[in-house]
Amino acid sequence: MAQAKDGNSTKVKVQEHRDRLRTQALRLIEVWAPDVRSPSFRAAAHRQSAAVAASDHATEDQAFIEAVADWNDD
Repeated sequence: MAQAKDGNSTKVKVQEHRDRLRTQALRLIEVWAPDVRSPSFRAAAHRQSAAVAASDHATEDQAFIEAVADWNDD
């Protein structure tokens, strides 16, 4: 029985917190992101980076990446 009461108080606290955020003109959204820990993600990232490195445009692509990496340094 104590668990139900704790669960309800937590639910109420979360709802109150969300209500306060909504009064600040914020809205809750849910975002799904790639799981960078998964073996399939790692394999795809490796395959894609190898394809970019083997490209005829690899030098130009790398120059672009280095240029935008320094975007805020000037």
